[in-house]
Amino acid sequence: MGYTPDQEHRRPEGADDQAVRAAGMVSEALETVERARGHLYSFHQLTGSAHATLHKAVKLLREGGHDELAKLLQTELVGRDVLPGHWTFQVVETYDDYYYAVFRDIEKQVRDRLTGGRRHVYEAELKQRSQAAGEA
Repeated sequence: MGYTPDQEHRRPEGADDQAVRAAGMVSEALETVERARGHLYSFHQLTGSAHATLHKAVKLLREGGHDELAKLLQTELVGRDVLPGHWTFQVVETYDDYYYAVFRDIEKQVRDRLTGGRRHVYEAELKQRSQAAGEA
């Protein structure tokens, strides 16, 4: 028995192959941006973790009589911006507001105009073709 896409994933009237494929590609690009955003959040959290560990190292160096090294870490790294004027939370927020939000909005506009707002129409048709050919 073959797969037939439900209404939510069915090609709307008047949408041609090129439009469905283009909408699929824009959605695929957004999926890649979603992954990049996840890595950016990992960068944010890993940097915060390193910062917390650095605080502990400064304390241990001071307790061990290594005041010069503790002072070096304290003055050069503790609280240091990762980019001029920015901590990682500011990098994440700027990415979200300046790039990610705009990308999501435009991807939705493309889907709205080309596939009636339906998601994964191209993939649903690919699934249908694959299963019809006995590949699933």
